[in-house]
Amino acid sequence: MTNSFNTLPLDSKLQTNLETLGFHSMTPIQEQALPLILKGHDLIAQAKTGSGKTAAFGLGILNKLNLANKTLQSLVLCPTHELAEQVAEEIRRLARNTANCKVLVICGGTSEFQQLNSLEHGVHIIVGTPGRVLKFLKKGAINLQLINFLVLDEADRMLDMGFREEMEAIATFAPRVKQALLFSATFPDEIEDLSRVFQKNPKRLSVDSKHEINVIKQIFIEVDEHRKKLEALNRLLGQYKPQSTIIFCKTKQLCADVAKALVKQGIAALAFHGDLDQNERTVVFTKFSNKSCLVLVATDVAARGLDVKDLEAVVNFDLPTDAEVYTHRIGRTARAGKIGLAFSFFVATEKHKLQDIEIYTGNKNEFLSIDSLNPTLKFDLKAPMKTMYINGGKKEKMRAGDILGALVNEAGIDPKDVGNINIFEKQSYVAIASSQIENAVARLLEGKIKGRRFKVGEA
Repeated sequence: MTNSFNTLPLDSKLQTNLETLGFHSMTPIQEQALPLILKGHDLIAQAKTGSGKTAAFGLGILNKLNLANKTLQSLVLCPTHELAEQVAEEIRRLARNTANCKVLVICGGTSEFQQLNSLEHGVHIIVGTPGRVLKFLKKGAINLQLINFLVLDEADRMLDMGFREEMEAIATFAPRVKQALLFSATFPDEIEDLSRVFQKNPKRLSVDSKHEINVIKQIFIEVDEHRKKLEALNRLLGQYKPQSTIIFCKTKQLCADVAKALVKQGIAALAFHGDLDQNERTVVFTKFSNKSCLVLVATDVAARGLDVKDLEAVVNFDLPTDAEVYTHRIGRTARAGKIGLAFSFFVATEKHKLQDIEIYTGNKNEFLSIDSLNPTLKFDLKAPMKTMYINGGKKEKMRAGDILGALVNEAGIDPKDVGNINIFEKQSYVAIASSQIENAVARLLEGKIKGRRFKVGEA
């Protein structure tokens, strides 16, 4: 069976855009889910972050989109603001050849006024978190009476975060939804209960969450006591020099402490945990995604749903409580068939966890002695990019082309020195080559974007 997208009954504009984006063959979840979605079935699918599930339901949504109809046609629910932004951006990318497709993110932690104003102008697709979406439904600002798709993305995470009541309440506002799609990395009993609320005779499929583990080099390192982990981490980073790393810690305070210790050594590291407000979380994740930050130190809760491209290594500073969480953590690396690295520190009293992991993954654990790591090697890689903020965003109808044009034409920056451009409601962030950041900020302070002056600076 061929797994090419051109075997599917997709709109020609979508097919052309997929070719432009380099989407030639489907991932396992896309190959199994898309034919069912395009035939109109409800679907309950087991698939993790990074499996390609967003493109699966995104293409289904876009293929059925009626641009002449200005009413809301699809709702995607996500557990976090970060994931909602990522999903919305992926749908917009898939819709590049679909003129005037309007996708709106509706999440807490951002201006209700701006979101309500955008809704008044009409949107085709909403991607949001359950709390804010339900609030707007109760206000009458969102109408789900005529929607084609209702998608629950990372449904198990939404349950873990206590959103069950909100999700079930949202279902009552969409009694005639044509298709309900539920995606979850795990299948606890509550997922079945949720399915019965949202779905009618759903088709079921599962993509093995362990299928990519074999292309991840997993290494376990024993330390005498927990306080010696930081020394082990320094040696590890110095020896392997990963370009992009997530370090998992069990507490918010430990995240902050580890990140602070790394920064003291000149490493571009940031902490990512639940005590950060939404704006801080957005800035941290943006900087990690655009290569302004090489190391993200995170808790499991904060990192839920994050999909990072080209992640080279995962470090379990603290072992997780169970083997399934371990596979979710390390599965963020080794995407798209690439080899990934996963390092895990443990103390003697945690050896039982290693046995659980070995049984769950089906792989023989590989061990590395801390003494084999050269203590004189330093992690001296500098972040190739730095991030510039612009005090203007979607509210000012800012586009990536406007920003790039200003940097090239007004500031004289070489296009190759400009990286990711992320535009949010009131702020925009641009990755600039580290050697050019001061010049870019200084020149743009004197210049204009879209004929206007904006406050800019290094984030």
